[in-house]
Amino acid sequence: MLEGIIRDSMTKQATKTLRREGYLIANIYGKGLENISAAFKKNEFIKFLRNKETLAFDVNLSGNIVKVVVQEYQKCPLTSELLHVDLMVAQPGVKTSYKIPVKTTGIAKGLKNKGLLMIHTKRVPVKCTLENLPNNITLDVTNLDTGDNILIRDLTLPETLECFLDPRVPVVGVIKAK
Repeated sequence: MLEGIIRDSMTKQATKTLRREGYLIANIYGKGLENISAAFKKNEFIKFLRNKETLAFDVNLSGNIVKVVVQEYQKCPLTSELLHVDLMVAQPGVKTSYKIPVKTTGIAKGLKNKGLLMIHTKRVPVKCTLENLPNNITLDVTNLDTGDNILIRDLTLPETLECFLDPRVPVVGVIKAK
């Protein structure tokens, strides 16, 4: 379980001090809940996210255990250092928007024809309840040749998921290398 602290002060100086001490600033929110300003040790947060198996995970904030999902994060444009993360409380039974990561399996046959595999949409936004939330969307790319794409309309999503992206949006494709 990830340990965090609740921030008392919201001033710019307090935020800078926390960042200097190695903390990652976080905002935790949910439907019908009051926002919580929190901070996590940056290295522990990154290690925890790399090793988690499910999309939703538990966070301990001064004795309160909350189940959250990473909704958005900000990185420094120069150093790619993680600056801020938005965590949404995953409430059971409430239909909410989630962003599900896309994973590919297999080797596309277009790679042998000097093509490059491009993941156009890294996270697909869907609406569902926490109970029906998949950990990822796995796509088999072995039949993709250069110029081929897998679009949103080609995905076989369960009936419990609603994808609200345009059906013509590409998820994965093989492009010609120059």
